[in-house]
Parts: sequence; C-alpha cells; structure tokens
Amino acid sequence: MEKYPAKYPQEENFSFRKLILERKQDLFYLWSHRIRITMIGLSGGLLGLLLSFLWPVSYTARLSFVVEDVKPGGGSIVSALAGQFGFDVGALGNSSGVMAGENVLELLKSNTILKNALLTPYDEQKQWSLADAYAQKYKLKERWESKYLDGAALKFSAERSTYTRLQDSLLQDIAERIVKKELSVYKPDKKLGFFELSTTMKDEKLASLLCSRILEEGANFYIQTKTKRLKVNVDRLQARADSLSALLNRKTYSASSSTAQLLDVNPAYVTAKVGTEVKERDKMVLSTIYAEVVKNLEASKTILAQETPTVQVVDRPDLPLKKNRLKWYEGIAYGGFFAGLLYTLFLLFVKPAKRNN
Repeated sequence: MEKYPAKYPQEENFSFRKLILERKQDLFYLWSHRIRITMIGLSGGLLGLLLSFLWPVSYTARLSFVVEDVKPGGGSIVSALAGQFGFDVGALGNSSGVMAGENVLELLKSNTILKNALLTPYDEQKQWSLADAYAQKYKLKERWESKYLDGAALKFSAERSTYTRLQDSLLQDIAERIVKKELSVYKPDKKLGFFELSTTMKDEKLASLLCSRILEEGANFYIQTKTKRLKVNVDRLQARADSLSALLNRKTYSASSSTAQLLDVNPAYVTAKVGTEVKERDKMVLSTIYAEVVKNLEASKTILAQETPTVQVVDRPDLPLKKNRLKWYEGIAYGGFFAGLLYTLFLLFVKPAKRNN
C-alpha cells in the first residue's frame, strides 16, 4: 500500500484575547506572592544601602580648551558660503595639523604625552611624581615592591634615561590603566572647536594635576611640531647674526686702529693707506651682510610668531572637584528595584513547572 506522509501539527492561531488573559494570570500569580516580593525588595534595598557606604569615592576633573591655529584667509569665506547651504567645509585644508580635527583626541591619549605628564612632580618639594602618587593611591607600589623588587623602594623619577626595563614596564602599566578606565578626551559638539579632557581618580589632587599636565604636554608637543622648521631657521639666522656681529666688531676696532696709525706715517709712502682702505672695505661689506642677515632674522621671527598656534584653556579643574559616589537613597532604590525585578522574573520562570504539577 502507498504510504502517505504524516501530517504536520497545526500551529495555534494567535489571539490577542488569549494573550491578555495569560498576562492577567501572570499578574494574579505575582500578586499572590506580593509579600515575598516586597520582602525581597526590602532586603535588596538594605544591601544597596550598605553598598552605598562601601562604594569607593572618586573625583572627576574636567578641562575644556580650544586650539587657535593659523588658517588661510580664504578658508573662512568658503566656510561661510558653504555654511549658508548646510555644508561644513571648515576642516578642508587644515586637517593635517597634529591637533586639527579629531587628531587631538588621539594625541592626548598617546603613551608619550601621558608618560611625560605622569613624570611631572606631584608636590612642591618634587619628591614624588604623579606616577608615584598613582601607584601609592591604588596600592600598586606595595604589590610591585614585594613581587619584583624584594621589598626595595620603587620610585619613578623625572629622568627616564636611567630607567630599568622593569620601571618602563610598570610605567606602561599605569598609562594603560589610565587610558582604559580613567581618561576621557572628546568633542562636545562636532560643529564647534571646543574639546574637553577629563580624568576620574580616587585622589582629588592627582586627578586635577594629571588633567592639567596632559594638556600642557600635548600643547608643548603640538607647538614644537608646528613651528619646528621655522624655529630651526630662526636659530640658524640668530647664530649667523651673532657671528657676524662679533666679526664686525673686530673689523671696526682694526679699522679704527689702522686709521690712527696713518697720522704717524710719512706722506711719502703712497701705499701706506692701502691697508686701511682694505680694512674699511671689509668693514663695509660685513656691515652690509650683517644688515641683511638681521633683516631676515627679524622677518623670520615675525613669521614664527604669526605661525605659532595657541592652545587656550577655557575652563580649568578647580578644587573641590566633583565627587562621584553612590548616594544612600540611590543605593536603596537600585538595590530594591533590581532585587524585586530578579525575584519577579524567577517566579515567572518557575510558574509553568508549578502549574503542570
């Protein structure tokens, strides 16, 4: 006989009425356990209250700044015309700078900038660096000294050339911890040129100092990079001007001495004035060359001053800083809500098993 394939079971038709009835049953089921849910919620609130007192306190330092750079004169006209049609072309032609556009976000989080900031002094006596203060506050110094140095003192001095491989590795560990968890650099509004730098740490003074030092190191790096070529040219012209000035002074004294000697020379000697005239000529040539070099030097200094960008701080992290901690009423609310929610989900999960029994 020919066998016919078995029929597939038909799915039940979807019904809003049935769905609403099932949700009502769930509500009635949860209402029957309201006392237990309330007790679990109160217990969670007490745990949240206890957690609020044990929650570690941290401090957030915020610093906002703007980068004032030299831009082509026509760029503003093009930007203004494009802005009337809804286009933003302000970054065209200026995106190659180190702190232009989004580059500043990565520059201030780079290892070089962060490590240089960490090695700046923490106190006025310059006995501790920011890296020392960080390792002490987060109890890393004790662990590292006992694990790697057999109890010997660990210190991060400002002179990195004397660092051992271990010190470099531990400093790198501190920098990575800060970048991942405690440092934030962002642009509040992409249409504006303002940037915001923030650090969140357990030490109020450390957070404030590190926030300011990171910007200082980044600004110095940016200015040096931006003006390096012009600065080299100014230094070269300055060295040449100083050399010519010293040589011109010697020629002036020599010419003056030669002129004075002519008063005692016998007029019969025709060639007696030749040496003096040669010295006067050399003096005049040097004077002309010196004048041109000084003119070029002053022009280069003017260009350097015009091309030097400015990193202007708008808001500094003033003490006292914003304190981050879990408030007692927030601990009660969060603890009670999540404890009650988890127990409610547990009751709904085990409900079908109880109903089938």
